[in-house]
Amino acid sequence: MTIDAREAKATTWLAAIVVLALAASSPVMAVAAKKKETKMTTSTAQPAAPTSAAAAIRPFSVHIPDEALTDLRTRIAATRWPDKETVKDRSQGAQLEQFQPLVRYWGSGYDWRKAEARLNALPQFTTNIDGLDIHFIHVRSKHPNAMPLLITHGWPGSIFEFLKTIGPLTDPTAYGGRPEDAFDVVIPSMPGYGFSSKPTSTGWGPEHIASAWAEVMKRLGYTHYVAQGGDWGAPITSEMARSGAAGLLGIHLNLPATVPPEVGAALLSGAPAPATLTEQEHAVFDALRAYGMGGNSGYFVMMTARPQAVGYGLTDSPVGLASWMLVHPGFAKWAYGEDPQQSPTKDEVLDDITLYWLTNSAASSARLYWENVGRNPTGSAVWKTTEIALPVAITVFPEDVYRPPETWARRAYKNLIYYHEVDRGGHFAAWEQPQLFSEELRSAFRSLRNGSPPTTTAGNH
Repeated sequence: MTIDAREAKATTWLAAIVVLALAASSPVMAVAAKKKETKMTTSTAQPAAPTSAAAAIRPFSVHIPDEALTDLRTRIAATRWPDKETVKDRSQGAQLEQFQPLVRYWGSGYDWRKAEARLNALPQFTTNIDGLDIHFIHVRSKHPNAMPLLITHGWPGSIFEFLKTIGPLTDPTAYGGRPEDAFDVVIPSMPGYGFSSKPTSTGWGPEHIASAWAEVMKRLGYTHYVAQGGDWGAPITSEMARSGAAGLLGIHLNLPATVPPEVGAALLSGAPAPATLTEQEHAVFDALRAYGMGGNSGYFVMMTARPQAVGYGLTDSPVGLASWMLVHPGFAKWAYGEDPQQSPTKDEVLDDITLYWLTNSAASSARLYWENVGRNPTGSAVWKTTEIALPVAITVFPEDVYRPPETWARRAYKNLIYYHEVDRGGHFAAWEQPQLFSEELRSAFRSLRNGSPPTTTAGNH
């Protein structure tokens, strides 16, 4: 049997991704809001006049038809459940005893309209870039000279991850910060995700999205801005920096591409750790190997290989979609809503899952993995991190799936201006610790406001 070059590349890589990869048909109607985009109030930006109808920025609001919500509840009620897992942990997937109560609540007590209202309370817009309507939230600070900030989500996340950071970022004085710490915040939905359009042809990988994001900021009139990303947002944000996006001053990452080539090669081949590793680096190496051997990258492998095949089942069954999303290691310590103090809450996670369901995004979101085939999201060489000249800031959250040592970070990013290990938070850092996440962005980008370098720190925050 013969296969083409792409298939050969995919086959080789998929054998490796088990060790290396890290996380990285319901009707829907969106109705434009009656409000209009108003003039920028910050000194760093003025609204750009659209050059054509396609470049226009259009107000947007969400209204899901009642029929779609009824269909969702009907499908949930008709779920055919599997038998119970044969283990006492989540190594086989979402555990039936925890998962069933969540699903029953989803079908009877959960209220999507509350999530919809939270979105519609925020300024939302769309703009067409390269044939796709890009949806984004854009909240301007009341404080003068606010720094424009672009934030990018990943999978299985969405714009919902960042809603609780908008207040601390745009109005820092209400959350223990200073007026001069304020940001204007732009949060787009990636192509194929949420209320952005779905690509109908190939080519929408991280590089293309990075280019689209630069165009969004240009159309908003921002001449200088910073960007942040975790999960898929990290390679997209890194690519913006590497390609020299106009006006970009610096980036912050919480899933940086710092794994050195020789470390990646040893993990791939099953060879021992390189002899040159320090004790801390060796511990990270062991954690990466254990992560891969534990099957934690199963979702990554399948969506990279056959996103369409995954999409059929997830598009037909909301419970299948929910169980697939919850297999992500970022949810490993989530209590399924049983801990009322834990963020995200039960309703917040269901907001995110319901968004994927109502927008029919299971297959289209998975195709980003296919577009990226062959590239480990945490590998420094494949993302050419040493070519990034712009300032880079990194925050390490202790419960994330990958915790890069500072030595690897400094080797990967030649202009690393900020590195900080905080004492709490995981993969969905903004969702889990919105105040801490916001404080990290204030600290990371402070030097880009006033010209003085930040203190590079490590340890607890």
